[in-house]
Amino acid sequence: MTGTGPDRWSVHGRADDDMSDRWREIVTATHLPWSVQAGTARPGGTFRARVRRWWVDDLALVDTECERTRGVRSRAQIADTDGEFVVVLFVRDGAETVRQGDRTTRLGPGDAVVWDSTGSARFAVAQRLVKRSLLIPRAALTEVGGRAWATPGITLDRSAPAVRLLSHYLDALTGTLPALGPAATVAARNATLELFAGAVRAAEDRGTAPGLVGDPVLRAAMVRYIDRHLAGPAITPAGVARAHGVSERTVNRVFSAAGQTLGGVVRSRRLARARDDLTAGDEPIATIAHRWGFFDSSHFHRAFTAQYGLSPRGYRSANGAARH
Repeated sequence: MTGTGPDRWSVHGRADDDMSDRWREIVTATHLPWSVQAGTARPGGTFRARVRRWWVDDLALVDTECERTRGVRSRAQIADTDGEFVVVLFVRDGAETVRQGDRTTRLGPGDAVVWDSTGSARFAVAQRLVKRSLLIPRAALTEVGGRAWATPGITLDRSAPAVRLLSHYLDALTGTLPALGPAATVAARNATLELFAGAVRAAEDRGTAPGLVGDPVLRAAMVRYIDRHLAGPAITPAGVARAHGVSERTVNRVFSAAGQTLGGVVRSRRLARARDDLTAGDEPIATIAHRWGFFDSSHFHRAFTAQYGLSPRGYRSANGAARH
C-alpha cells in the first residue's frame, strides 16, 4: 500500500457484551487480533472509542482514543495473526499497563514500549487513554538489522533524542501521508524504519559500555560501507574487514551479535533498493534486479516475495507503477 488515510472507526454506547464484541472487531482490524472487554468507571455506563489508521506502505500508524478497557493476546489470537509484527506504542495522554513475558510496563504521557506479536501479552486501561501505535512487519526490520526488537516489553526513554525524533517524525507524517505519491511514501517508510531502529538501539545501549563486537558505531560504519557498495562487485567479509581495519572474524561476530550474517544484510538491503526502484519509475523488472546484484530472475522473484509477501510485479502493481 502507498500512503493513505486516515481510515476511521468509532463506537459509542452502553458498555455491555455487545459493545465488547464491537470493540474487539475494531481492535483486531487495526491492532492485530486481541480479546478485549469494554468497560466504564461505573456499571452500565457509556463506552466511547475512536481509531484512525494511516498506511505508510506496509507499516500501519494507528491513533486510538478510548475509555476503560483491557485485553489479552493468548494462543488463539496469536494463531489468528497473519504474519509477525513488532509494535511500538506511545502514550500521549492517560495511562496504560502492558505486560509481555516477565515485564510489566506502566505507561504515562510521553512513555513508549515495544511489544512483539509472537508472544502472549496483556494490557489494561483504567481511564481515558490517547495513544499511537506503529505496527511494523518483522520482515521489514531485516533492512535495518538487529535483534533488539525481539526483546518483549522494552521501554523507550521519552527524553532520549532518538525517541523524541521518532515521535515528532510520526506527528509530521500523519499530516503529509495522504498527499504523498508512491515513491515518496516508500522513502517515508524507510525513514520510519531507520528512526525506529535508532530509538531501540539507544534503549538497548543505555547504561552499557560498548565493546568492539557490540559497538553500534562499528556496525553502523560497516552498514554504511555496504550501502555505498551495493551496486558494485560482491561484498565479502574480507573487503569489509580491510575497509575497517579489523579481522574477518570480527566482521562476522559484529553481525552475528545482532542475529544476522553479512550476506543476509547485503541481500536485504539490495532487495530494499530494488523495492524503491519498482515504485520510482517504469524500468523493466529484470533491469532493476540486475542493477542490485540479482542476475537470476527467478532467484530475485523468490527472494523478493519471501521478503515482502508480494512478487516484484505484484508489488509494483499494488503501488501504482507501470506493469511489465
